[in-house]
Amino acid sequence: MIQKTSYKTKDYCKVKFTVDAENAESVEILGLNGDWDTPVAMSKKKDGTFATEVQLPKNSRHEFKYRVNGSDWINEPEADEQSSNEYGGQNSVITL
Repeated sequence: MIQKTSYKTKDYCKVKFTVDAENAESVEILGLNGDWDTPVAMSKKKDGTFATEVQLPKNSRHEFKYRVNGSDWINEPEADEQSSNEYGGQNSVITL
């Protein structure tokens, strides 16, 4: 799930990502701001979901994927769109 919060006086949006990944020990987001090398760690909540909040520039587009347990890649079903990647799969896309 993605929740976007836009501020009139700021040049960024606050974006909260929440993932329900069964039996996951860790979940990370890769690709935000075009950075596929530095994962954004998500915190495990009491209900078993993983969540994190990030600030992303307004009027921007980001391709990303979630990496579960360091090896399994999943997409965000509620993303704004999906985009083909160079590996023959799909990346999730968020547009702000």
